[in-house]
Amino acid sequence: MKQLRFDSVGGASGNMLLGALLGLGADREQLCRILRSLPIEGFDIRTTDVKQHGHVGLLAEVAVHDEHHPHRGLSDIHAILAQGDLPERTRQLSLAVFQRLAEAEARVHGTSVEAIHFHEVGAMDAIVDIVGTCTCLELLDIESVACGPLPVGTGTTQAAHGVLPLPVPAVAELLRGFEVQPTALPFELVTPTGAALLTTWLLELPGPTRPVGAGVVATANGFGTRELPDRPNMIRGMLLDTGAMVEGDTESDACHVLECNLDDMSPELIGSLCGLLAASGALDVFTAAVHMKKQRPGVLLTVLCMEEDRETLLDLVFRESTTFGIREYPVERHVLTRAWVTVDTPYGEIRVKMGQWKGHIVTRAPEYEDCIAAAAAHGVPVKIVYEVAIKSLQRKTADE
Repeated sequence: MKQLRFDSVGGASGNMLLGALLGLGADREQLCRILRSLPIEGFDIRTTDVKQHGHVGLLAEVAVHDEHHPHRGLSDIHAILAQGDLPERTRQLSLAVFQRLAEAEARVHGTSVEAIHFHEVGAMDAIVDIVGTCTCLELLDIESVACGPLPVGTGTTQAAHGVLPLPVPAVAELLRGFEVQPTALPFELVTPTGAALLTTWLLELPGPTRPVGAGVVATANGFGTRELPDRPNMIRGMLLDTGAMVEGDTESDACHVLECNLDDMSPELIGSLCGLLAASGALDVFTAAVHMKKQRPGVLLTVLCMEEDRETLLDLVFRESTTFGIREYPVERHVLTRAWVTVDTPYGEIRVKMGQWKGHIVTRAPEYEDCIAAAAAHGVPVKIVYEVAIKSLQRKTADE
């Protein structure tokens, strides 16, 4: 699962987000091909390498050649996007951004979405920024988006509607319910386009409800045009992938625990049930002796499973056991990164499983089935094969 996280020190705008996404590896040629399929003309995307306050990244700017800037409404945007050769998810996500931006502007101006025509939605650079960044999410195969607190300016700014407080009303409306970090800077750090993009992505592409481990695939900084006195005017994008764990880290996933108490079921049937559960997708199955009501000895059956297998396993426990109820609760499982090595022993080749933590081998275990087979073939105890395999691994590691 590919996740995208943004952390900002300088704010957020369409061109800052576009620069970060291009820096993360979004294919510029594919992006331009998709954008040029739209019925709009006279623009280029220009990128410049930037260094501010010791940090480097990309400044992406939309250069508009046509001096005529029509004030388009949402119906015009729908028509433009309908004619473009866009991936369907890109089209729908772009429309959601435009819709959210239009609704915020309509609320602060006291009118309806249908009645409002304004520069921010209809401007050429806003169209390219919004469709371009949503296209980049598709090109990078992003499945979820997260964002840290957004810094906002303090004071006032001059706008088309006169002097406005910072953040400007449309941005304040868009950021309602999201975390911000006020600064003493007298600038519009977060633009309406930037706020609409980030908040729509957070709503439409939410991350997992429980934290999961992920490897950092890439990081990139997107810069704005203004230079700030005390910080780089940038937003950082960090591309994460749960399938790209760095060596030594644990993998983490959300699981379910199913458990029930059994006091009237024979050991043979319990053993049979455990085998069926293991064969039907359970990650782990175990039993423990418990003392139950009415002074009865019993068995606690515990099953660990993934979400996609829980219904099958619930059905199996109800059908194959004597229980009248099953307890269920979510848990998070942490699993060491695993590696296999084969060692030579006097009893043949034995596979050894090793667990890594922070780049170090912290546990090792000879494969039980290999040890059983070797012990039977040579007429020695299993524990002897096990000990010899560990010593062979230690010698192999020392030689390397």
